[in-house]
Amino acid sequence: MYQVIARKYRPQTFQDVVNQEHVKTTLENAIAQQRVGHGYIFSGQRGTGKTTVARILARCLNCLEGPTTRPCGVCASCREITAGGTVDVIEIDAASNRGINEMRELRENVRYRPARDRYKVFIIDEAHQITSEAFNALLKTIEEPPEWVVFVLCTTEAHKIPATIASRCQHFSFRSVDFDDLIARMAWICAQENIEAETEALAVLAQAGEGSVRDSLSALDQAIACCGSKLDAAQVRALLGAFSLDSLEQVTTALGGSDPRRVLDTVGELERNGHNLQHFSRELARYFRNLLVARIAGPDTRLIAASAAERARLAEIASRFSEEDLTRYLHLALELFHDLQFSLQPRFHLEMGLVRMVHAGRLLPIEQALAELGETGTGAAPSAAPSGAPARIPPPRTGPTPLEADRARKASRPPEPQNSGANALAPAPLASGDLRERLHTWLIEHGLTHLADAVENSRVNVNGGDIEIAAPKSYHLYLKDRSFGEALRGVFSRPLNLKLTVADQANADLPRAAEPPAAESADETSRRALANREVQRFREVFGGEIRRVRNLKE
Repeated sequence: MYQVIARKYRPQTFQDVVNQEHVKTTLENAIAQQRVGHGYIFSGQRGTGKTTVARILARCLNCLEGPTTRPCGVCASCREITAGGTVDVIEIDAASNRGINEMRELRENVRYRPARDRYKVFIIDEAHQITSEAFNALLKTIEEPPEWVVFVLCTTEAHKIPATIASRCQHFSFRSVDFDDLIARMAWICAQENIEAETEALAVLAQAGEGSVRDSLSALDQAIACCGSKLDAAQVRALLGAFSLDSLEQVTTALGGSDPRRVLDTVGELERNGHNLQHFSRELARYFRNLLVARIAGPDTRLIAASAAERARLAEIASRFSEEDLTRYLHLALELFHDLQFSLQPRFHLEMGLVRMVHAGRLLPIEQALAELGETGTGAAPSAAPSGAPARIPPPRTGPTPLEADRARKASRPPEPQNSGANALAPAPLASGDLRERLHTWLIEHGLTHLADAVENSRVNVNGGDIEIAAPKSYHLYLKDRSFGEALRGVFSRPLNLKLTVADQANADLPRAAEPPAAESADETSRRALANREVQRFREVFGGEIRRVRNLKE
């Protein structure tokens, strides 16, 4: 009778297990030092070797030459454990034996010594499905079992194991198998079976397994049955319903060209070829995730489960988009996959989701939209204009620019009194002009008006490699911004260490100007705000009503 590959090539020693070095090393040392525990919990995703390692542990403990880390494999105990026929290694499927009666029977069985071997090993698979009452019946037995008993609880959901049980066992968390190691394992098996397999075909099988050795080997068995002695990547993809980069790249090409018609054609082609649209949406989400990772980490990253050629191609595709765009596309793809799980019309949802992605690619960040609004004086950014629409010519600017108006206002202001106190931070005059004036001018020219306002109401002094700024407390958050550090390097052409102090405390002895009445101050603030050209353009484009203007300096 034919034996499937996953069972035929099941590891029989710790050395044969793929990955899980942290588990193998600990168990080997425990056996060598005769420090074997009475209870273990093996947790992790499906197909990573939990039950396999439990059987290997039983062989190591009961081998005729043992306990040993390398069972002989020829003695009666080793052969019977491998075949699953020994009476001293009991495997229990907790999915169908989860009640209190089964646990009471197990507890009675624990009392009797092994029939032949050194240890009675109880391997409880899917242990998280045992009921709370059954766990309570087993609690005392797991805590203080006889010296000849070892419990191994295997589970894919460790959080469902009660804390009272987990605290009495040693917990090992099995990790998903590395992509390259999984390909190497399948290549070795293909060589043993005289199967000629392309690296790309093995990569497709490893991707289908998602880090599970058993799932990958089951897919390999299916591919051999379909393709024969030679595995071709295209045939394997067709068999597993996987999508190549060529089919997924059609979506990114449509996004790059803002072509909604092309994505609709893609959905129509999927429908005609009988592809599962939910599966396509899942693959699309994974595709955008890989693009984002390739854009951030580069083509050599191990975070992408793909061959080297695919990683290089993903990096090339990702270079056409920004990180923000790919993040937005990934978010929309995940939402689309979630919607398709409950949709009665998956084609309509998929079409709408892909068209939304195309439109999302035309969006501009609010900062860029406002910057272009200030440059053009129009309501639509040039890059967002529909194709074929005539370009709108911005109206000529009238009156002084914001920089010229600011300079004129500062020139008409009387000079500030200097503080001769020891703690004063008065501006130090330089040959090229006042420090604060230079910094304020640079910030205005680069559009950082909020930082320019903070500098205008502060005192600035450079002392060696330090720049000391005494500013009101309300401006400290602005001056700690990273863009302010870039402004300092741009003005002074060298890095400076920023020291901030509170102006009200550092300059308490400075004379203060008489404050205008509250009503008069509020009217003046509103008048200045409404007279601002940027505010006027914003109101022309977006409309709305200004109900209140507040001075952030107060």
